[in-house]
Amino acid sequence: MDQVLQFGLARDAGGVVTRWLAALKSERRMSPKTLEAYAHDVDQFGLFLQEHLGGAAAVRDLAGLTASDFRSFMAKRRSDGIQSRSLARQLSAVRSLFRFAERNGIFKCAALAAVRSPKIAHSIPRPLPEKAAREVAAAEVLGHDEPWVKARDAAVLTLLYACGLRISEALSLTPKQVKSNPLVIIGKGGKTRLVPMVQVAVEAVAAYQDLCPLVLAPGEALFRGEKGGPLSPRIIQLLMERMRGALNLPDSATPHALRHSFASHLLGNGADLRVIQDLLGHASLSSTQIYTEVNKSHLLEQYRKAFVRS
Repeated sequence: MDQVLQFGLARDAGGVVTRWLAALKSERRMSPKTLEAYAHDVDQFGLFLQEHLGGAAAVRDLAGLTASDFRSFMAKRRSDGIQSRSLARQLSAVRSLFRFAERNGIFKCAALAAVRSPKIAHSIPRPLPEKAAREVAAAEVLGHDEPWVKARDAAVLTLLYACGLRISEALSLTPKQVKSNPLVIIGKGGKTRLVPMVQVAVEAVAAYQDLCPLVLAPGEALFRGEKGGPLSPRIIQLLMERMRGALNLPDSATPHALRHSFASHLLGNGADLRVIQDLLGHASLSSTQIYTEVNKSHLLEQYRKAFVRS
């Protein structure tokens, strides 16, 4: 076996991993954090193979792996205390690497197809009732003493609920961005989508800008902390924690729950799944379809419409 270079693998296999990560970055536009996670997953697989095979795995070793070898990896990770969701992600990274190698004629390992991913406990989003979501977005229950801070919090929460933004997306907005409607949002993996700002969101952002005593440069962060720096997500998370107590909301009432509420309430009011997928920035429709389980009454209504007797 060859000398170890990186990812716990021999020189030629490590080079394949490097090419694979480069392809994910350029072709699939994965974010640096996602690429880092993939690299870490493959590194753990490579380190396992070192011990399992008695040395750093080269390309010929990867091609010769059996289903038993992959299952041994999964058993080892289980013994390390890893949960099913994380193990499924690691196996997915390994599959992606091996598919890349096969597509590019580097090596083929048919045994991986016989390995099943671990079952993951099914969970569905927990949106807030419409009335509660509106009360949270208004940010009036636990208003701050400073009017501009209260207006800031209301604007952020309104964007999460009325536009379905992730908290990172809302806090990365600039004054220049909010001048245009729809918003141009750069989401996960650098993917760009258009999100209309409804009137209540436009008014909430304008109210904050009017009251804010700080200079809001066009290309800098729109939402600021009290000391002038970019607003920390933790401030909004803490605000939601206080609101849970004030409004008697469940522990699932987080900033991200407002995004879930946006999708669920749109679906419940007749919006098309494909439209919701575009607004949320989901790469796959299957990610959006989970909201149909949240609103079964909508599903039943669509069924009646599709199969109504003439």
